[in-house]
Amino acid sequence: MTSRKTNTNLVMTSVALQDHISRSLRDPARLPGPGRTRRDPPGPGDQDQDQDPEREYVVDDAPPRLTLAQRRGLVAAPARRLTAAEWSAARSRCVRQGASAAPCAICREEFGLQPQVLLCCSHVFHRVCLQAYERFSSRKCCPMCRKEQYETRVIRDAAQLFRQRSATRIQACWRGYLARRWYRQVRKTTPPRDRHLRRKFFEEKLQELTSSLLRRCQADVDGFLQDIDRSLSSSRSVFQQLGSRTGPDRTGPPPRDWDAVLEQAVLRGTWECPICLTAVFGAAWGEESARGGVLLSCSHLFHPSCLDAFESFSPDRTPGCPLCRSSYRRRPL
Repeated sequence: MTSRKTNTNLVMTSVALQDHISRSLRDPARLPGPGRTRRDPPGPGDQDQDQDPEREYVVDDAPPRLTLAQRRGLVAAPARRLTAAEWSAARSRCVRQGASAAPCAICREEFGLQPQVLLCCSHVFHRVCLQAYERFSSRKCCPMCRKEQYETRVIRDAAQLFRQRSATRIQACWRGYLARRWYRQVRKTTPPRDRHLRRKFFEEKLQELTSSLLRRCQADVDGFLQDIDRSLSSSRSVFQQLGSRTGPDRTGPPPRDWDAVLEQAVLRGTWECPICLTAVFGAAWGEESARGGVLLSCSHLFHPSCLDAFESFSPDRTPGCPLCRSSYRRRPL
């Protein structure tokens, strides 16, 4: 009787194990332990997550029914699903640790608006990073605490923090822009207290007023200068016509005037021609050079050939004295 009972138990055990193995081969997700490769199956909220991107949901499917071997205790049963209270506790631990504010532990990048998953061990990762890690390691194990057979839940904490930081940064930039615009307006209207800066402020204001006045007047400087050149050329042509009619006056003044001019030249004591810088007279007044000399009405002495060359090269019809630029009359000595 005892052997029959033992045989019955062995048969039931064999049937239970065979059933468990056959079901596990049909559904690899039933295989426990680190030796299996498994991707996260689509959770109940994956179908409508595009319609509600802010919705949080558990990614893992509901556990399958227990096999006969698991009910008889021959094979370890899968862990039970976390309750709402346990997920809330894991969420609280994650918030206290500030995991959503830190970068992802796998890729070391900020979460931003990318999908984020919370593990039952309170660790947070990018969803794509966790899936890539599971495919690479061929096991479902937390990258940080090495907890196996964890559950994952999609959360939006990092996205909310990113939006808050973005809004804060936008507000700070806008306030900074308003402050800078107000400060620039104050600098344009209020002179500084420092003496040098105050002087520079009023100089810039005067320059702005001058530039604005010139722009409003629309002054044609080039045209104005061309008009002046035309007027000068017209006046020069009139004076040349008058000079050609009367002829250049090179006659000397009355003899009594020439004596005064000669006396002034003697008192100056300059006996060199200013054009060629050679002597017109020697050390004494009576020692005249071979080139001769000529006295101008302005009491300056020159060589006749030097003065003739100067008059021939001068563009004016009646040139002035090479030294004092005054009109002159000449007398040979």
